[in-house]
Amino acid sequence: MNRPVTLAAAPLILAALIFAAALSRLLPHPPNFSPIEAVALFGGAYFAKRGWALLVPLLAMFVSDLALGLVNGGIYWSWFASAGSLLIYACIALSTVLGFGLRGKVSGGRVLGYSLAGSVLFFVLTNFGTWLGGNMYPHDGAGLAAAYAAGIPFFQWTVAGTLFYSALLFGGFELLRNRHPALRTQTA
Repeated sequence: MNRPVTLAAAPLILAALIFAAALSRLLPHPPNFSPIEAVALFGGAYFAKRGWALLVPLLAMFVSDLALGLVNGGIYWSWFASAGSLLIYACIALSTVLGFGLRGKVSGGRVLGYSLAGSVLFFVLTNFGTWLGGNMYPHDGAGLAAAYAAGIPFFQWTVAGTLFYSALLFGGFELLRNRHPALRTQTA
């Protein structure tokens, strides 16, 4: 039976899409090909309440991190307990705030631009954090440049993953909105 979606169900649909995307991290994928930035932008764009927009992507990524820890064990748990993971969560929060700029103005071009901006934000912050908080690189200008240079091969996958999941989330939600008019207004 094909029941109409009510406005009350809309936040649950958004959350389900975000959780499904986050849990896709359990599937085999290239390094950094993930939904991290896309779920944050999507949450920021569509949850009417900013608190939900921030909480749902963070919670979804936390649940997927717990699942990854259970599947991958030791080395993942040690990363998960590190300051590096806090930086990832900060990137999620910042990208959600970035997604607020898409509210009521979602279009293919804007989602593309915001996805690229989110990917650059993630690249800049995480590589800076690796340089600042670790011992892999000297704490000088050359070390910072080396940290960014080492991150370049992963950046292409960050961009590809963000674009893929943004197209999936924003495009999929647009299809749902066309079928269910109650989803055409902002939710939660």
